[in-house]
Amino acid sequence: MKKIILIVFYSLSFFCFGAKININILDTATVESRAIDNILKKIEAPKVSKNVILITNLGAKGDSKTDNKPFFDKAMKQSKAKKGAKIVVPAGVYLINGPIHFVSNTTLELQKDAKIIFGTNEKDYLPAVLTSWEGTLIYNYSPLIYAYQVENVAIIGEGTIDGNGKDGFSQWYDKQKPAQAKTRDMNLKMTPVKERIFGKDSFLRPQLVQFFESKNILIEGVTITNAPFWCVHFLKSENITAQKVKFDSQNKNNDGFDIEYSKNVLIDDVDFDNADDNVTIKAGRDREGRETNMPSENIIVRNSRFKGLHAIVIGSEMSSGVRNVFVENSTFAGYCKRALYLKSNADRGGYIKDIYINNVDFGEVEDAIYITSFYKGEGEGHETDIHNLFVNNFKVKKATNAGIIIQGYPTKKVNNIVFSNVKINEAKNAISMTNTENIIFNNVTIGKEEQIPSSKH
Repeated sequence: MKKIILIVFYSLSFFCFGAKININILDTATVESRAIDNILKKIEAPKVSKNVILITNLGAKGDSKTDNKPFFDKAMKQSKAKKGAKIVVPAGVYLINGPIHFVSNTTLELQKDAKIIFGTNEKDYLPAVLTSWEGTLIYNYSPLIYAYQVENVAIIGEGTIDGNGKDGFSQWYDKQKPAQAKTRDMNLKMTPVKERIFGKDSFLRPQLVQFFESKNILIEGVTITNAPFWCVHFLKSENITAQKVKFDSQNKNNDGFDIEYSKNVLIDDVDFDNADDNVTIKAGRDREGRETNMPSENIIVRNSRFKGLHAIVIGSEMSSGVRNVFVENSTFAGYCKRALYLKSNADRGGYIKDIYINNVDFGEVEDAIYITSFYKGEGEGHETDIHNLFVNNFKVKKATNAGIIIQGYPTKKVNNIVFSNVKINEAKNAISMTNTENIIFNNVTIGKEEQIPSSKH
């Protein structure tokens, strides 16, 4: 067992937005609090319409057999005509053979014991729509709930959204590689988006819920399960609140929230149980991401319980950059492979900066904190700038592999990282750092804390 206690007190100087500033490492809480307050002021909750559409009044049946797609389509048309409505789904199991396409000023309320479950015939999710797949814009099968260029939209209630992925799209995972490779080639060549047609026979699974180029979004209270791919994808969207959501989604690539090219996001009081990442922050892949130049920024994750593959992930598709991320006052609901995982490689470029982690607590993990510029060992010529990470009041009971791993790039070192009040009770390996600068440890213990030195000879 490697053990380490390092205590350092001094100010850290670094460059932020081109200007040199000084921040005392013990005063970052003030900076963090002010920044969070400023972000919250920018987030505008959607206004719920007083117009109510009861889905069963349109003919829908919660008998798990009737195809309710026509009735949800009709409800959305009525909402558009009324310039807004709340579509209410009472208790029952509602089969929907095809996607729900949102319109502006619409709230979907799933009441207690209500479940919407999507059909598994892939033809029902055509024609293809504009979407994104692993960081590249393409035309593909429609996400099961698709909100494109809308505003003031919400999904609320105590009901369940079931993507029926296990019996449907998730079975495509082993068939996706040829189309996956094609998307990446189109990205590097900047093939016109209108020519990036996938869908039929491509085996690229659709997201369960996607908000795309939308704003003033709320998702609250619902349970999300059995997704075919990513659970909830915020793409080029802003002013987003996700709170009291519960995840139980165990298929491959069942990330909880994927935040991509998006800003002003609050994730609050969420229960995660995902087979993949809980919260992952992205900003486009490779050349397309760099040329899009739309960072993901101003993101708050707080008061939540993590369980799944990784708790908080930034990357690897983050070529437009990720900045101003705040994770606070959260704990674990079960095992996570990694608590904090920042990953990029020399194909990506971009940056990861101004990341604040405060007052989080984990049980058993494989690695507590893993920062790498060598994800999958790929790439050359587009190194990522990773700097200004502040980790404070961070606890882990056991790391079966490593406590802290930092892997910078020889020509772009990871720099200006502050670990303060970090306690990892047990770790197979304490710290591994390569190609780093200005890494500060203040009250850090990995392994058993040593007391006064022995006076025995």
